[in-house]
Amino acid sequence: MLKPLLAATALATATLAALPALAQDADTVVAKVNDETITLGQMIAMRQGLDAQATQGLPDSALWDLMLDQLIRQTAVAQGAQPLSKRDTAALEIEKRAYLAGSVLEKVAAAEPSEAELKAAYDQAFGGQTEPKVEYNAAHILVKTKEEAEAIAKQIAEGGDFGKLAEEKSTDNSGPNKGDLGWFQPEQMVAPFAEAVKALKKGEVSAPVETQFGWHVIKLIDQREVTPPSFDEVKEQLAVQVRRDKVQAAIEKRVAESKVEKTEGLAPDLLNKTEILGE
Repeated sequence: MLKPLLAATALATATLAALPALAQDADTVVAKVNDETITLGQMIAMRQGLDAQATQGLPDSALWDLMLDQLIRQTAVAQGAQPLSKRDTAALEIEKRAYLAGSVLEKVAAAEPSEAELKAAYDQAFGGQTEPKVEYNAAHILVKTKEEAEAIAKQIAEGGDFGKLAEEKSTDNSGPNKGDLGWFQPEQMVAPFAEAVKALKKGEVSAPVETQFGWHVIKLIDQREVTPPSFDEVKEQLAVQVRRDKVQAAIEKRVAESKVEKTEGLAPDLLNKTEILGE
């Protein structure tokens, strides 16, 4: 009795081994919920979107069960949204566009920047600078007229508090910060302002200075020398910048190549008419 049984088992094993493996691709059905399929492709895509730290140390079998359970629950609940409302349709279309745009730009950003690209970015950021540069920390009070600026300069010369006057009088957004503009290099400022700052000593206040923005009374808070970082010190940051620039260039190129037609005459307050979506 034993020999025939062993022979039958061996035959069955050989037969199974000879059968072709079940094809598994993105369309392989993993589960069905009321005839709506959950596919292997969906499972893999979901897995790719998970945070690596959240799944660290989790066996594949446990992760499979957790993901499939979540997809089954989502599918069952989502089926309750049928038929789709106008809002549902619009929201899904927005999400689809956002995902597809992100997918395209992700591929653009994935390319490793070349050494030449990194060095070009370094030169652009630091202009081939090898010697230390002077940075200034200054505050200003910006007003519209020369007369106002002269009156403020007179108050300061007579002992008025620069920061308090900046809070009270300055017309730009530095006023709440007592006029403090932070650290900057002269080339970051318009020429008349930069030249006035460079002529000041620490703690000094300028005579009124005119620029296209109005009239300034400037106080030099401090100055310092800064040495540009070496290429190797900022290589990683440069790589991020190169990728960011490539993504921005890809966006601009695609938009420029596209035929864009805006419908004229639509009132912006239409955004508030939620009843258009049937709400």
